[in-house]
Amino acid sequence: MSLPQYPFQGSRFEVRPGIQMHYLDEGPRDAPPIVMVHGNPSWSYYYRRLVSAFSDRYRCIVPDHVGMGLSDKPDDAAYRYTLESRIDDLEALLAHLGVTRDVTLVVHDWGGMIGFGWAMRYPEVVRRLVILNTAAFPLPEGKPLPWQLNLVRNTKLGALLVRGFNAFAWGAATQGVMRKMPADEKRALLSPYNSWRNRISTLRFVQDIPLAAGDPGYDIVADSASRLHEFADRPAIACWGLKDFVFDADFLDGFRQRLPQLEVHAWEDAGHYVLEDAHERIIPLVERFLADNPLKPATESTPAA
Repeated sequence: MSLPQYPFQGSRFEVRPGIQMHYLDEGPRDAPPIVMVHGNPSWSYYYRRLVSAFSDRYRCIVPDHVGMGLSDKPDDAAYRYTLESRIDDLEALLAHLGVTRDVTLVVHDWGGMIGFGWAMRYPEVVRRLVILNTAAFPLPEGKPLPWQLNLVRNTKLGALLVRGFNAFAWGAATQGVMRKMPADEKRALLSPYNSWRNRISTLRFVQDIPLAAGDPGYDIVADSASRLHEFADRPAIACWGLKDFVFDADFLDGFRQRLPQLEVHAWEDAGHYVLEDAHERIIPLVERFLADNPLKPATESTPAA
């Protein structure tokens, strides 16, 4: 498999009995960790440029969620594809790696709910936030679910298009960017989702979107919304593609309201995959953000295994 701009030696961890999670762990092991959490239908490849930019000074940890990227892709009998499972997996991986303090959390898409779901368990461990086209709260009131997601979430036709034709991942790589991805990079981003079996997670992620009380995971999302203000004392930066058809300016405003200290950079010429469209702008901004907000001594906290 050709993976341009991804020269990393991944590792594997048995996150659950018989299920291996692939992850990147690049940079000095004693350096402050940057934990980057991807969404759907991407994988650690999405963060390749950030890892290359920061792994000389930071420990860059980037998991592939179960069913995604280079992780195992079990069927429904072996794994519950739910938000709670994703958070548990991230918790298990970080405990395995001994990550107990000084985390800079980077989140995108579903990575926002997964990353903040973990952060709500260990708020004292998270010191800085980098937020990229995501959410950590329910769909804003009165805002409909985009028709594309509704089709996939609620119809057999949508499920067939995703599992049979890779429509969700292909559509994201095509419509989720404002500037066309180079063909070899687009192939790399799509490469893990090359069969009906290997597309199970891209479908289950959409089907798991919690929209109302009673939906699996809605209690987690609601709890995050009610507690996000607890992170208002942490340095935070948002880099946002305003042409995102899902995580649009309304979601950015949701973060602004809950995190008044948030430093915001938003671009009309960037879409959902903001790191593909605007990485030349984002990397220097994050570089300066980290330098302007150095870590101060903190009391160590140990996540549970």
